[in-house]
Amino acid sequence: MKTVFFRTVLLCVAFCTYLLSPSLNIKAELYEVRSYILDEHSDEDSVDKYLAHALIPALKRHGIGPVGAFTNAPNDETGKKTIFVIIPHSDPLAILQDREAIQSDQQYQGDAAAFFERGNRDKSYQRISSELLVAMQCWPKVKVPPGVTTDNNRVYELRTYESAHEKLGQLKVDMFNNGEVPIFLDCGITPIFIGQAVIGPYTPNLTYLTMYPNEESRIQAWKSFREHPAWKVLSKVKKYKGTVSKIQKYVLVPKAYSEM
Repeated sequence: MKTVFFRTVLLCVAFCTYLLSPSLNIKAELYEVRSYILDEHSDEDSVDKYLAHALIPALKRHGIGPVGAFTNAPNDETGKKTIFVIIPHSDPLAILQDREAIQSDQQYQGDAAAFFERGNRDKSYQRISSELLVAMQCWPKVKVPPGVTTDNNRVYELRTYESAHEKLGQLKVDMFNNGEVPIFLDCGITPIFIGQAVIGPYTPNLTYLTMYPNEESRIQAWKSFREHPAWKVLSKVKKYKGTVSKIQKYVLVPKAYSEM
């Protein structure tokens, strides 16, 4: 009964998303951005062990990946200690199917047993917050550069561009789909994924993850972007004015077990 209910909910979400945003393709990749929110009482090592030895191996066994895992860089200014896990899914129904596969995986249940034995007074994290994104036309698939996971100096940015309402949010999506991403690439900003939010605490928004060889190159890349002639032209297009009401930016470093 629960399976039928959740399947119906997912189908409704996908269908309503298609109706509300014709530019979205319900067959596109989807991304769960899962945030393990930590506080002074949290046990980050416990979450790391769970992700590295239980969840991510189980996802891999069921063909789900690459899975990214990141945490705040020393120079991140948000003040919000978080472990971010990026889980790609092939389509809306795959979200439910993937979840059921993991929950039915006996090896996963065994590997995660110690993590789930912790009680209310000994929990590993404060809360989990999740956002569901649909891949955008400008970057329809997760792309992890070859050999990148062996580079210990790499850094990332996770950015969320919030908009005041859906129409402005769609215009920001249009801006990305029609010119912003080529400027990224020309400036050394390497996207891993770019997605428009379907469900989450900050909708309407688009969220994207970018990678840089090191901190110096991240700073230089954004300096080049701001000074790029094409950006100066695109940013002055009247219809794109005021499309972003708030930017959330996390500077991140990968966990040792990250596949991104």
